[in-house]
Amino acid sequence: MDKLIHLILLSAGLVSIAGGLEENFALKGTATQSSTLLNWVAQKAVDGVRYGSVEADHCSTTPVVSNPWWRLDLLDYYEIDTVIIAPKPSCCPEFTTGVEIRIGDSLDNNGNNNPICAVTSGITIHVPVSYSCGAMDGRYVNLAMPGQTTHLTICEVEVYGKFLGQRKRTFLRLKMSSSGDVAAESDKILHQLQSALGLNTSDVKLSWTQRPEKEEEEKADRGSCVKHL
Repeated sequence: MDKLIHLILLSAGLVSIAGGLEENFALKGTATQSSTLLNWVAQKAVDGVRYGSVEADHCSTTPVVSNPWWRLDLLDYYEIDTVIIAPKPSCCPEFTTGVEIRIGDSLDNNGNNNPICAVTSGITIHVPVSYSCGAMDGRYVNLAMPGQTTHLTICEVEVYGKFLGQRKRTFLRLKMSSSGDVAAESDKILHQLQSALGLNTSDVKLSWTQRPEKEEEEKADRGSCVKHL
């Protein structure tokens, strides 16, 4: 049986600049969320104002929904050291408690499958909280509340670290024969590709942007993997 796999190669000369807390990279990004309550849009959580005089002018909020999430697209690739979250100043710390902070390059499950930096706890009103992410690489910063049915309210998100640079993309199509289940063997396939290409694991990370699904035998499985240099 032939399996068709799409391989995306991302290459870049990484350019590092001083990070620290000098520049809030969140201000350069665009935000979206699972749904929006009235005019409390996602972008208001990255407007540079932690606490304005009118909450609705500077905070984002979802309605009461299951598994609410908010996502920041930094538009470039960063090594993220610190994420600061400013909760609602007037009430309701539970609307920002138990939030998973996830950082990565994948948009699987709206970005909510990326690695976890931290989970918020001990939230009090009008007090921004800083979380250390230990230099996690990624383009997307997600705030998600899986398993909860509630509002997700954020008055500001700040992101600090180091700029890594833009990455060029080259799209390749690979045709391969396999008698196994590509979906079940997806991680093994990435490892074999990395070995076959002679890629150094200290410089390159291969990952699926969308894992291949198990399909009927006569159909081609499709997936994508990303090579980070």
